[in-house]
Amino acid sequence: MGRVFRLHVLASGSSGNASVVEDMHTGKGVLIDCGISKRAFMEGCAATGFDPSGLEAVVVTHEHADHVKGLGVVMRGLSKMGCRPPLYAHAACIEASRSLSDLRSDFDVRTFSDGDQISAAGMSAHPFRTSHDASASFGFRFECDGDALGFATDTGVVSAQAREALGGVRILGLEANHGLKMLDAAEYPAYVKKRIASDRGHLNNDQSASELRLLLSARLESVAALHVSENANTYRSAREALLSVVEQEGHLASVQVGFQRRPILVG
Repeated sequence: MGRVFRLHVLASGSSGNASVVEDMHTGKGVLIDCGISKRAFMEGCAATGFDPSGLEAVVVTHEHADHVKGLGVVMRGLSKMGCRPPLYAHAACIEASRSLSDLRSDFDVRTFSDGDQISAAGMSAHPFRTSHDASASFGFRFECDGDALGFATDTGVVSAQAREALGGVRILGLEANHGLKMLDAAEYPAYVKKRIASDRGHLNNDQSASELRLLLSARLESVAALHVSENANTYRSAREALLSVVEQEGHLASVQVGFQRRPILVG
């Protein structure tokens, strides 16, 4: 299998999310979500070596503020650079979000549905449903020239469809949001804890590790733990949960963790 993709995790967590899937041979890329400021976005791109003028599409997982609140300012900033990528989101998310719906007057906003194929930057993105308390929520499988990358956060469970979409990838971004004991001890209201731990909330470390065990394949080279809670988890705990699976299975995949305020490059 060819090595095409790199994943730039600019920010990952409940305060804001943004990642770029790049074709390392062309420098072209697709932005997944943008819940961070223009400054954080630009600094993140610079830190991981991605030229933002190479963006050829933006895809949105769901409409929650930590995934879309920065889209307007970032897309206007890109426009001033001569870069005007189309934005793809589910229709229900656009209608439920002022941040998304307001973009329709100035930018090319397009809709997608489960099972569609989005073609951009020489790659194809395949959205699949996740289980989250949003109007609609999705993960994505990216494919190009035999390479594959899977990205799934903000989901309380991993369905059979999602597991199939994430299978056989070379790079995997997978949510490891919280530890059960840490969530129980966190200073959240009871209803927030219940929401996070529900089937429409977020994957905990143990769930993420169990999913990774099922997704290990000869193709998998790099795994990143994503959307790690700063209040109900630690970066070390999230990484160790996934690393333990890799080590127990004698697999050679590297394991990284996406941070809220420190960009990383995966792949």
